[in-house]
Amino acid sequence: MKKSGSVNEIHINSWDQLQTELFAESWNSDLGRFRSRFAFRGLSDARYALKTTLMRLGGPYGQLERHLMRNFKKYAHRSTVEADSFWHWMSRAQHYGLPTRLLDWTYSPFVAMHFATANICKFDLDGVIWAVNYIKTHQLLPKALRHKLEAEGANVFTVEMLSEEIRNLNELSHLSRDNAVIFFEPPSMEERIVNQFAFFSVVSNPERLLCDFLREHPEIWRKIIIPA
Repeated sequence: MKKSGSVNEIHINSWDQLQTELFAESWNSDLGRFRSRFAFRGLSDARYALKTTLMRLGGPYGQLERHLMRNFKKYAHRSTVEADSFWHWMSRAQHYGLPTRLLDWTYSPFVAMHFATANICKFDLDGVIWAVNYIKTHQLLPKALRHKLEAEGANVFTVEMLSEEIRNLNELSHLSRDNAVIFFEPPSMEERIVNQFAFFSVVSNPERLLCDFLREHPEIWRKIIIPA
């Protein structure tokens, strides 16, 4: 196994090694099956940072977020969302391509592998699959949010659970001093989301790169690099 740069970066040399790395720490002896605790995100260029679409706007993007969400809600049809909550609107905005602070992830390492390798224009570049342990990530959350997961017997939040704890952008921003990172499942808005086993991550500070948070907590992630 070849590692370079960060000890969390793993360079793949074979299909068997890729399978091993994708399913590492996933075997549950109590269940007698693989049950991964990782969120996976595949990218066609290993140099790409974990930037949100909001960050890619450039400029004072953190200040633009409220305006974008307000106008999206203003012009979208009420039936666009199942419930009039901040998290339903944020999920729907991400789905329709509005720049948000959300990042797309999948429970499936094979879906992530597809996104890492499907772009034929980038076959000359190393691809990457990020793997983040969402259970360990949530152990770093403020106490109230950890207790919410425990009370629900859940490992990942739903939009309904988050709506009870964080009702708007202001309340989300108040978590910024804790550099909170949350993984949550969107409503099953369409078949694509269900088929791709999709869910989202959100950072309480819209200007903070998830990569920076991960570097501070090397025990919760791996970066699996697939050579060109």
